Amino acid sequence: MRKNMKKIWLVGAGCILAVCLLLACTSKNVEKQKQIYQAQKYRELGELLFKEGKYTSALKEFLKAEALNPDDYFLQNDFGLTYYYKGKPDLAIPRFKKALALKDDYSPARNNLGNAYAEKREWDKAIEQYKMVTTDLLYGTPQYPLSNLGFAYYEKNEYRLAEKYFLEALDVQKDFSAALYGLGKTYMAMGRGIDAVTRLEKAAKISPDTPRVHFELGKAYAMNREYKKAYDAYQEVVRLDPGSQLADSALKEAQKIKYLF
Repeated sequence: MRKNMKKIWLVGAGCILAVCLLLACTSKNVEKQKQIYQAQKYRELGELLFKEGKYTSALKEFLKAEALNPDDYFLQNDFGLTYYYKGKPDLAIPRFKKALALKDDYSPARNNLGNAYAEKREWDKAIEQYKMVTTDLLYGTPQYPLSNLGFAYYEKNEYRLAEKYFLEALDVQKDFSAALYGLGKTYMAMGRGIDAVTRLEKAAKISPDTPRVHFELGKAYAMNREYKKAYDAYQEVVRLDPGSQLADSALKEAQKIKYLF
């Protein structure tokens, strides 16, 4: 009888211990889920602030989120973007890398990492990242890494490759202003003035409020000796972005050709 009672007591004690452990685990899981939920709310608020250009305020929310859930690859990418837009690519790069360490196939972070390397003019590193993004068949906007490859090769003075990738970007989206702009610059570098004007005119129609497009269009017109059109394009830069460094450059270029038409 005593042996049976002892067995019953041991079984009962074991059951109670198991229940206690289960309740403890459940309590921890509930608390963890609460933390993740709160972290998501901080992240979403930070993303709203980021979209409004309030980068420092956004970082404060992201830091709150990270304290609760550091393994959120969306959050790490948000950190990277915020540092990038604050002009701090050296701080952005580790964040993009952490996002990719958490989720290797998260292509937006990889494209952003390429952009951060490009900001530092580390073109080969940027190209490596962009090419990896172009192999992701599920990436929704392949025109962006393709166009980014075009700009990277343009900066390396490899104009044939730049042309190739800009054209591939335009195959995806024929009215993609950034690729038209890059292709126009590339054709100017190749001495193909007429082709440059054609692409830059299209870019100007699509993005009429972008000063740099009109500036490059002015250069293309001047290359083709269409000086009145070039002068007007430079004046448009000044109208769109008065007092800027680009506007100052446009004024100087306009003065050079003012008496040629």
